[in-house]
Amino acid sequence: MNGHAMNSQIYLRRRSRVLAQPGQAVLPPAYLATLYKELEPLGFTLSPALDACLATWDAKPFEVFYKALLKDVREMKGVHPAWRPLYPDFPEQVVQASAAELFLNAVRHCASFGTWRPDEAASRRADLGDAARRAHLRTIDVGTQEDFEQIFTQLAGARSSLSQQDKDDLDWFVRQYGSKVYDWMPAQIVSKENLATLGGALLRAEEPGVLPFLEARLQTATDVLRLAVAWSKGDVSLAEPTKFARMKRPLRRWLIALMDRSASVAEDMARRPEVFKRLGEVLHPGEHAKRFPAAAAAFDGVRNGVRPQGFNHHIERQLETRAIDEALALLPTRPGDFARRLDHVLRIASQPGAVLARFGEVAHQASTAVLLQAMVHFRRRGAHALRSFFPKGETASVFAIEDTREPLPEGVAERAAALCEAALLQRFAALPPLGRCHVDAALRNYLVPFSQRSASKALRTLVRGSRLPMPDANIVRLFLWWKNGRARTDIDLSAALFTARYKYIDVLAYYNLKSYGGVHSGDIVDAPRGAAEFIDLDVALLREKGVRYVVSSINSFTSQAFCDLPECFAGWMSRTAAGSGEIFEPSTVVDRVDVAADTTICLPAIFDLEAREVIWADIALKKSPLWNNVQSNLAGVSLMLRSLVELARPDLHTLFTLHARARARGTLVEEAGGPGEGDTVFGVHQGITPFDMDRIRADFM
Repeated sequence: MNGHAMNSQIYLRRRSRVLAQPGQAVLPPAYLATLYKELEPLGFTLSPALDACLATWDAKPFEVFYKALLKDVREMKGVHPAWRPLYPDFPEQVVQASAAELFLNAVRHCASFGTWRPDEAASRRADLGDAARRAHLRTIDVGTQEDFEQIFTQLAGARSSLSQQDKDDLDWFVRQYGSKVYDWMPAQIVSKENLATLGGALLRAEEPGVLPFLEARLQTATDVLRLAVAWSKGDVSLAEPTKFARMKRPLRRWLIALMDRSASVAEDMARRPEVFKRLGEVLHPGEHAKRFPAAAAAFDGVRNGVRPQGFNHHIERQLETRAIDEALALLPTRPGDFARRLDHVLRIASQPGAVLARFGEVAHQASTAVLLQAMVHFRRRGAHALRSFFPKGETASVFAIEDTREPLPEGVAERAAALCEAALLQRFAALPPLGRCHVDAALRNYLVPFSQRSASKALRTLVRGSRLPMPDANIVRLFLWWKNGRARTDIDLSAALFTARYKYIDVLAYYNLKSYGGVHSGDIVDAPRGAAEFIDLDVALLREKGVRYVVSSINSFTSQAFCDLPECFAGWMSRTAAGSGEIFEPSTVVDRVDVAADTTICLPAIFDLEAREVIWADIALKKSPLWNNVQSNLAGVSLMLRSLVELARPDLHTLFTLHARARARGTLVEEAGGPGEGDTVFGVHQGITPFDMDRIRADFM
């Protein structure tokens, strides 16, 4: 793909904008009318500004733009030539069929390894209707080169980890623009992971100036380790093992020199001995032992099992023996660790007031992410029976355990939260003023993007646990598309049904095609040219029968990891009537998620039918039993459902309200008033929204 085409795709995907300059011609109206006609069934339209700009173009460049735009939009929405389910008249054909007929058809299809299908042609379907299509239209606007370049600046300056899609886009900017990207660098690159990702891209591109650029920013041996991992295209979170790529001698010597200048090189290596051993096998530090003795000695130490007693060792011993005075002498040297361990220290301290006083002296030095999470933790402490954890790494999962921590003395949690809040307000007050602010109360449903490293590529990227309103339509249609890998591939779409108390009711799956107001399109066991499965959820009928939560699940029945498939994605549509329009109508697609994790089970979303909200899950599981279906994973699915529904994490309303309080310079912070009255608007549909993730991570965290 050429640079201009990729430029357009990135800008459209991330900003819903395209680069276009006014011309000197007059485009015949039929050209623009054709573009509108093609975009509408895909769920898109043009802004007045883009319409006016394109109207001044010549026909030939417009035709090039037209083809490229439609290609990108079709890819975003998941348009394929063959969205043919097992039952072409889905859902009516499944609803009308007897249980015996459905069973016999499934047996024949499986016995033929997917070659036999029910012999019935699709009947003519009712038209979806223009009104239904227009209700879902997303506007494509005209952008500027400066705004496009800002994507790089915000990705590089993000204060939380990037998703794989973010990393790919960052890498593309470096390859496409070369040394120009130095002009777009943010003032600070706070995230060590993102610095490594950017540094790896610059090193691979062999950009002049990359060595002094990184030398000024890499401080510890772990920073250098992450850079080597990024160079090798590994997991910069260091949660997964990396196979290090071969390096030329000058690069090896430079990396060793960077580690040698760090005062904590031995302690850093002792924390991650195995990965540093693997790195040492590539770097050959012994060749440079005389020139870089500290680094060489540290590598010798990890090879020989020498473990210096560093910060974590001392703190663990002090807390274990309840040596609070010693801990309070050491913890302030690392304010972030102090904030993370504050609850533990307060639980075992005989004088929690002294602990809070010491923490208050250094709280302002902890990161925004750590302070915000600590503040919300102390505000909500004890409010939930479960503690949920999202393990670090590029594969998304969630674990939950019962919260058995002892309660804190009265008032202590409130004082701890107040200290974190005060430090955040102090920090935000130093930023440029925002004027009169409007903060939409609905932002309480959208979580702060602390870590997106394992987020899937999606039509709209959100944070796990965020809640989106479901459209008013009564039918939610889940969809799945995949194509065979190197062998026959059977991917199954399922939907597990639960009560309001998380009790399992039933499942819609390949072995149970209709139940409780849901209908499955049938199991397809082979996809040489691609295959599709659908599930229709009749919201009203499901609610009548006591269903509150529906957990969508995608299982690799033949046990291939999703990342080994050439294509696999899923999503959901909003439909007023099950039989109207094509089975797959791009204009009704609400969300689409690429399923590409190194796992065999994925839970894309949870549907809360009572609240009429979609809970963004994007969870991947690694367990792969022989008969891999929702029923054999129900204990895990039920627990994950509860942990995501009851998740206590900082939301965007909290973050933006803190910014407004600190930066509004005494003007009123509004929630109920109209957004039009604010100089700065934080909202769901206008102003700075949850989907402006690049800007949120770079400018508000």
